[in-house]
Amino acid sequence: MAVKLTAYSHGAGCGCKLSPAILGEILSGSASPFYRGLLVGNENKDDAAVYQIDEKSAIISTTDFFMPIVDDPHDFGGIAATNAISDVYAMGGTPLMAIAILGWPVNKLSSQTAKEVLEGGKEACERAGIPLAGGHSIDAPEPIFGLAVTGKANLEHIKTNGMAQPGDLIYLTKPLGIGMITTAQKKGYADEEDLSLALKSMLKLNDLGAKISQCPYVHALTDVTGFGFGGHLLEVLEASEVGAEIHAEHIPKFPFVDKYLKLGAIPGGTQRNWDSYGKKINFQYGMGDHRLLADPQTSGGLLVTIHSKFKDDFEHTLSRLGYKLSSFGQITAGPVNRIQVIN
Repeated sequence: MAVKLTAYSHGAGCGCKLSPAILGEILSGSASPFYRGLLVGNENKDDAAVYQIDEKSAIISTTDFFMPIVDDPHDFGGIAATNAISDVYAMGGTPLMAIAILGWPVNKLSSQTAKEVLEGGKEACERAGIPLAGGHSIDAPEPIFGLAVTGKANLEHIKTNGMAQPGDLIYLTKPLGIGMITTAQKKGYADEEDLSLALKSMLKLNDLGAKISQCPYVHALTDVTGFGFGGHLLEVLEASEVGAEIHAEHIPKFPFVDKYLKLGAIPGGTQRNWDSYGKKINFQYGMGDHRLLADPQTSGGLLVTIHSKFKDDFEHTLSRLGYKLSSFGQITAGPVNRIQVIN
């Protein structure tokens, strides 16, 4: 009988992250003190830490782990690893190696199942061209897996979430809706075709980040995970001291989103996210559906802002790399730290 990992966890993927509000309370007053060489710490809630090692290069360090987002152990390991490695790409870097983090309920799930999780993680690392070089494990009440990842970057290619500028165009490299389909799966009414589409997306590396970071007209870069698109865009706005305007009908989403919205497949994390930052998102005429903006993503896409003058160049570069994307919003001078959603 096949193991269903999601039955052993109370949360799913990045949806089990602490809410932005609670995390903000925990981190309040704990911004990284000055250390010579530390270029990016935790002051702006960026994707990873960056430490300069010489005149031209820096080391990137990050960690990410969570509870099962899918039932298959191998897929769970692959998704968790892909998600963790993404933080390095989101800083404009390339990964060097990874260390595994495993929490396992040894009295509930077999060691063979844990081995399958690790194999999935190892395969994701191999696709990224890095070794899974070691790790640490504990006996835990629920299954947990992820990675600590070390990467590198040229100083001139490092991108942070605080580099957006007024007039920038906004792009997203993967569609939204992962939280909805995985919730539907846990409730037992997700279509296999939809699950397959979501799985393919979650297992896709965000190595695009390392490539586009070399374009000087690419400004801010971050990945979209448990706080949802709205939450991570707000982190960009707060770090950059700007605002944003997005077009609701053009936000990238999976074709199955409307179906699962009607079925009420809404993760608990959606409401926690909205309670944390909903007051900073304004809908035109006061009407709109916030659930897509706050939907927790696992191994989501890259949120990118670019100088509007280079729209054609950027989209041509994306096309050459296998992405067909269009802008659906822009960065504004104000209101600062606010998202305006228009039809």
